[in-house]
Amino acid sequence: MKAPGPFPDIVEIVVEIPRGSRNKYEYDEESHVFRLDRVLSSDKIRPLVIALGAGIGETFDIGKLRYHRICLLSDADVDGAHITTLLLTYFYRHMPEVIEKGYLYICQPPLYRVSTGKVTRYASSEKERDAAVKELSRDGKTKNVSVQRFKGLGEMNADQLWETTMNPETRTLLRVEVTDAAEADEIFSTLMGERVEPRRDFIRGEARKVRNLDI
Repeated sequence: MKAPGPFPDIVEIVVEIPRGSRNKYEYDEESHVFRLDRVLSSDKIRPLVIALGAGIGETFDIGKLRYHRICLLSDADVDGAHITTLLLTYFYRHMPEVIEKGYLYICQPPLYRVSTGKVTRYASSEKERDAAVKELSRDGKTKNVSVQRFKGLGEMNADQLWETTMNPETRTLLRVEVTDAAEADEIFSTLMGERVEPRRDFIRGEARKVRNLDI
């Protein structure tokens, strides 16, 4: 899908949020409204608003959006998932039309690199990693097979990042969709709000369903 004017149809966005930071600028518990002044005070969000060129909140104009494919890129571990959740919260609250139009995507960088020196495989989970080790091993043994766990995107070489995550011919993108706005709103409020009790109850209720835990 092409963007209007001279702008390219793809923009890759890498946003770094310090470990332990939370979306405190988002929600005012006393007035129960989302404070745009707090959002725009973030040095991580303000450049994003400017780059997209469509405004924010009530002034947002989808017709002025410079890019029709916005790709969120973060580390493949739980910290990266937290950053992605923060960004999804932002788009859902302040630019919902971007999601409704199908313009928002999530990149899928690998978590592991499995190599024999001549042949290399990338994996996004422990299951994929084990399968790659078995594939590249002789007689099921791990001799001469090295496994590297990427601690973050910064550990990847430029060619590795291009091959696995940036190249339109080989990368995997997940399109963000909101099929049930009411349910999504409730989940976002529970997980990203200031109140601890709803978030704790949610974690207790959903903990047994976890299948891919990164510690």
